[in-house]
Amino acid sequence: MNPRFGRTELPERQAKALRKAIRFEWCTLAFLAVAITMVYLVMGSSQAMKAAWIEDLLSLAPPIAFLLAVRLVNKTPNQKYPYGYHRSVGVAHLVAGVALFTMGAFLIYDSATGLITAEHPPIGSVVLFGQTVWLGWLMMGAMALTIPLPIYFGRVKMRLAEELHDKVLYADADMNKADWMTAAGSIVGVAGIGLGLWWTDAAAALFIAASILSDGFKNMKAAITDLMDTRATTFDDGRPHPDAAKVDAYLESLPWVARAGSRVRDQGHVFHVEAFVVPHRGMMPTLTDLLDARDGCIDLDWKVQDIVLVPIDELPEEVGGPDRSRQSERNR
Repeated sequence: MNPRFGRTELPERQAKALRKAIRFEWCTLAFLAVAITMVYLVMGSSQAMKAAWIEDLLSLAPPIAFLLAVRLVNKTPNQKYPYGYHRSVGVAHLVAGVALFTMGAFLIYDSATGLITAEHPPIGSVVLFGQTVWLGWLMMGAMALTIPLPIYFGRVKMRLAEELHDKVLYADADMNKADWMTAAGSIVGVAGIGLGLWWTDAAAALFIAASILSDGFKNMKAAITDLMDTRATTFDDGRPHPDAAKVDAYLESLPWVARAGSRVRDQGHVFHVEAFVVPHRGMMPTLTDLLDARDGCIDLDWKVQDIVLVPIDELPEEVGGPDRSRQSERNR
């Protein structure tokens, strides 16, 4: 049986993408467990390394949120949750965004304080296999090892996020980009200390913190607006989702419909649609007409889970209807 989001059975293509996304998230957690341990063992007193370590810890939030949300949305709707559990994706998205934003703000304060007070972080040496080795080499080596996989994970997850319309998965892909950029910034900061440029460490930590803060703000804003039932957008919040226009175009192609306009709510992976239709004069639709129109809308895209058709004499302004106050002014 294919995985399900609530009552919506995924098409085979999306079901395959979901299974792949789950595997990649478990792989991400395994990678982060190793990376967090490795960075902790070599970070010393470097601010850039500390910021990178905290950023790796925060990177656990999106994959964990995704895996939890996938389990929750499989529950069927009930009397207490008549719309199902799809909003759990939005809640997980918000929690991850708030965590990123809060920690980014703290790290900016901590790094800026170190830069203003001109703290000179010492990087000592360790004995490794009987040889004295500057700890900075181990720091840079550890960070270099954490660069390739996040680049690969991020690219794959970005494609899967678009396929599944999953904003938590998109946030995780964005976080993977921040991971490898953080690693590169940490290498620059530690190398600067080795060259006697003490300020590069704090500057690199500031760069990392700003990246975390930016990711947190962007994801927090997107999650809040989705929970407030803003107009449904694409997985990356780049533009209005085309499904709304598809539903309107399909309904207006029906012989009994004069005009149509829809309100589309993003429930996480799927959409709930309220479609207002203005029938042609003297062509009031039958129950069969409405049921056929509903089924036709659902067949347009697997993301159209629930749809309510409302025959009405005039479209509301928010879905493209006329402004009644201006119309009354013109009539006067």
